[in-house]
Amino acid sequence: MLEVEHLSTVFVRGGARIPAIDDVSLRVAAGEFVGIIGPSGCGKSTFLHTLGGFIAPTRGEMRIAGRPVRGPGPDRGMMFQDLALFPWRTVLGNAMWGLEVQGRPRRECRAVAEGYLAMVGLLPFRDAFPAELSGGMKQRAALARVLAYEPAVLLMDEPFGALDAQTRELMQEELQRIWLQTRKTVVFVTHDIDEAVYLADRVVVFTARPGRIKVTVPIDLPRPRELEVKKTPAFVDYRNRLWDLLREEVLLGLARDGQPVAGGRG
Repeated sequence: MLEVEHLSTVFVRGGARIPAIDDVSLRVAAGEFVGIIGPSGCGKSTFLHTLGGFIAPTRGEMRIAGRPVRGPGPDRGMMFQDLALFPWRTVLGNAMWGLEVQGRPRRECRAVAEGYLAMVGLLPFRDAFPAELSGGMKQRAALARVLAYEPAVLLMDEPFGALDAQTRELMQEELQRIWLQTRKTVVFVTHDIDEAVYLADRVVVFTARPGRIKVTVPIDLPRPRELEVKKTPAFVDYRNRLWDLLREEVLLGLARDGQPVAGGRG
C-alpha cells in the first residue's frame, strides 16, 4: 500500500543545509499498523508530513497503491496532536467536512459521517461543539472526521500526546478496536514506547538526526490486545529491547551535539 524509496529531506535555514531525513526506505502492507519511534528532533514528524505531501522531499520516491505522491491527497488522512477541529462546527459538521469538500451529496455526507461517529461512540454527541467535549472525545471526533472520507492510508502524528495517562490508554484501546474493524493502513508516530508496542504490527526505530531507519522490530503479540498485555513478560521484553535501541540513539545525539552524557562516556 505504501512504498518509500531512498527518501531524504533537507531544510535550508540562513544558507545552511539541515538534513532532517536521510535515505529512508520503507514498505507498509495494506492493513498493516506500523509504529515509528526515535529521539526528539530525529525527523519522525518530518517523515510523516512528507508522506502526507505537506513537505516536498529533497530526494526519493513515495507511492500509495503504486501511484506517486506529489502532494496532499484524499488517499491519505492526517491526524495531528493539535486536532484542528473547526470550533464553529458541530461534531457532525466536523465529520462531514471532508466529504463536503469532495462534493458528495449532503444526505450521503450525513449518513457516512453518522456511521463513523457511531463507530467511535460519539453519535449521541453529534450536535455538540468541540468546546463542549473532553480531550478524549475530541480525539474521537478528529478520528471520525479522518475516517469518514475513507483514505487508503492513515498518518497519525502523536495524536494522544496531549492526553492524560488514563485517557491515553483508553484511546489506545479504542484505536485498536477501530483499526481491527476497518483494517486501515496506519503509520503512527509516537514518543511512547509502550504505545508503539501495544498498537503496532512493527515498530520502526529512527536514528538521531538526520533520521534514518536503525532497525525494524516485528511485534508478535496476539490480537485483539487487552491493556493487560502490557504486564506480560513478552510485552516487557519488547519494551526493554526498544528502549535500549532508542537510548543508544539518544546518547549518540547528545554526544554529537556536545551535551553532557551520564557517566561521562562518549
